[in-house]
Amino acid sequence: AFLVSVAKTVLGVICHVLFCAMVAYGMSKEYLKGRKLYTVMGVITMFFSGGIIPTYLLIKSLGMLNSFWVYIIPALFSYYDMIILMNFFRQVPESLEEAARIDGAGVWRIFIYVILPTSKPALATIALFHGVSQWNDFMTAKLYITEKALYPLQMKLYEIIVQQQMATMTNPTSVTVTTTAKGIQLATIIVTTLPIIIIYPLLQKHFVTGMMLGAVKE
Repeated sequence: AFLVSVAKTVLGVICHVLFCAMVAYGMSKEYLKGRKLYTVMGVITMFFSGGIIPTYLLIKSLGMLNSFWVYIIPALFSYYDMIILMNFFRQVPESLEEAARIDGAGVWRIFIYVILPTSKPALATIALFHGVSQWNDFMTAKLYITEKALYPLQMKLYEIIVQQQMATMTNPTSVTVTTTAKGIQLATIIVTTLPIIIIYPLLQKHFVTGMMLGAVKE
């Protein structure tokens, strides 16, 4: 379960950040055709969703039930994260892209070698947002996963809590059962929260910078 959580968090963050960055780079250009329509469509998704049952039917029709990719593909894009990156990309001087075009760089080369390196604070902020969300995600496994081999740490913690409650109900006077179950539960909680406690201080500088994006206009 710990390895599943680490794998889906690392892979999910990389895919999510790159996908949102690509969309944000295109949306940051005023000459993009249909830009207003894409904006309206994105804003609508921030207020309305398809609901649990239609989403489940969609995941089932795509063949992602009991699949590791159900953790990655549905979470590839977030319009809120795209807005943060788009506002940051707009602050990158146009002269940098013009200089790269003069040197013969295409759109992809400009994006990879110019835009991404100059946008590390924003990318780190999005990575932290999505990383915490992926690590703490419980409902995805609860709704779409039945194979225990694909359970993340949060789902395993849920199982332990349920098992403790069942053991307590079965043997309410057994001190050994209650103490052992409680100890396993608390130990699992420590293992679950420890990675986030370690990562936060490392990304704090970028996180604070990213939160200030667009706050001051000169």
